Amino acid sequence: MIVATSCLLWLLSVGEVSGRRSFVQPATAPVTSRQQPNGRLRNDFKDPLAAALGLRGGGPQGESTNSGARGSNGDGEAGGMFENVMKKTMLALGAFAVQQTLTKMADSGQLSLPQKQQQPKQRTLMVQDAPSSKRGLLEAAPKKEPEGDASTGATIPEHVFNMVKGIVGVGVLSLPAGIAAFGNAPSAILPAVAIITLIGIMSAIGFSWTGQVCAIVAQDKKAKISSPSYRQAWSYSISEKSSWIPSLSTTSMTFIACLCFSMVLADSLTDLVKPLVAGAGRTSVLWGTTALVLLPLCWMKDLKSLAPFSLLGVAGMMYTGLAMAARYFGGNYDAGSPFLEKIPESLQPSFGSDGWKAVFKPGSILLVSMLSTAYMCHYNAPKFYNELKDNTIPRFNTVVAAGFGVSILMTAFIACLGFATFGANSNGFVLNNYAPTDFWMSLSRVAVAVALTFSYPLCFQGLREGILDVLQIPPAERKDSHLNSATVLLLLCLTLLATVLKDVSLVLAFTGATLGNLLCYIYPALMYGRVNPRVKIPALMLGTIGVVLGVIGVKLALEAV
Repeated sequence: MIVATSCLLWLLSVGEVSGRRSFVQPATAPVTSRQQPNGRLRNDFKDPLAAALGLRGGGPQGESTNSGARGSNGDGEAGGMFENVMKKTMLALGAFAVQQTLTKMADSGQLSLPQKQQQPKQRTLMVQDAPSSKRGLLEAAPKKEPEGDASTGATIPEHVFNMVKGIVGVGVLSLPAGIAAFGNAPSAILPAVAIITLIGIMSAIGFSWTGQVCAIVAQDKKAKISSPSYRQAWSYSISEKSSWIPSLSTTSMTFIACLCFSMVLADSLTDLVKPLVAGAGRTSVLWGTTALVLLPLCWMKDLKSLAPFSLLGVAGMMYTGLAMAARYFGGNYDAGSPFLEKIPESLQPSFGSDGWKAVFKPGSILLVSMLSTAYMCHYNAPKFYNELKDNTIPRFNTVVAAGFGVSILMTAFIACLGFATFGANSNGFVLNNYAPTDFWMSLSRVAVAVALTFSYPLCFQGLREGILDVLQIPPAERKDSHLNSATVLLLLCLTLLATVLKDVSLVLAFTGATLGNLLCYIYPALMYGRVNPRVKIPALMLGTIGVVLGVIGVKLALEAV
């Protein structure tokens, strides 16, 4: 964890250091911050009644400062409690009636109410010179003023939880089979950890570059885009005519991912519900889960609201990893274990002599191909940047380094434990290797279902943003009605398809190898290489790796037909 995070921070700081001459240098004469009004006057003329009567609002709760409403004899006298309650009730009713009357008069033009004056926003300049062109933004770019109150936006820990949950999902449990594809001895874990870490760092760089392009767009005064989407970042850095390509890619990738989530949830939850509810079928369980669980989660509009649920999802995957560790170090699946009698021979532990040197065999390509999309969450990179509190590039890179560092640690931990326990017979879904009578691993199946449930809204938000991008509705113009309508229609479509389809493994493998590599490596390299000429060679290298991984993935997917 320390090594991976340190490498990420160093690599991300390379672009940041080159950008300090060009991107976010400190100002020589910082502008003073906006003066806050006195707390007593903060809520002046908060409502039409107070404004019309010339009264000032009270404290933060908006309590009236009229002492008469409290009773002259104090609320502590028992004999006057009922009278005080009645007084307050009558005052409240009277105030409400007067307020409604004044509001109607104001709406009809019969009364003019004083309006609270808005103080002009001040912009804090972060560089000495303003940019002269699109490419010149890396020479000097003003810092975008955060929208809204300074207290809004997701904090770094909240973003890290969301990122880890978006990355570490059920797909991690298939990686032991990827290690078993080239080795069957415990020492095969060593090159596997190296590959997992390397692919994770490459994915983190692609995610960071996508967010930095969004920062450049947001800070360009000529662009006039405060919260850029993936499509707008592409339009700014590449071209407007081809902006439909990344928009369609993100939408297609997230749609396939959400569809697979719905199908896996239908299968796993049906097995859990059947013993408890007689006659529970796959279709009824899926519709019930969508209406009672997925819809409320997907109804949320921002990543900050999902942070508590992401914490539950991360906890579910952590429990699974700890349960696997307890079974491995406890020797519960060694020769002679009673658990082995409950599982078929094809799922029992099997080890040979192919150790770390086996990484040079063609079978290792399968693990690389599986990892090419294991860290896929890049369609949400613009949203992570836009919703980060005080969204500067150093703070964004801190989120990326911490989120991907934790994800690399958890991915390597779970993958290596599964392989170390079952070796060459590691199943594509390693929990299938464990005996059904194993109570603690049965709980891990429940934990995985919980983790999958809370991964769904993170992927769904990427799908919803992609659909609105395809419809060319800018983020600044997206209303709750747009978001709510898209949420209901998309969930209906996904659930209907999930009730009919049973196996989309080929489609998932093909789209993951193509669209996944495009979003993780190729698109970020193209965009960031255009706006930052200093990283053209690293961008070319990352894009080339993405192309190679995509070709390999497509070849493996077609061979699996």
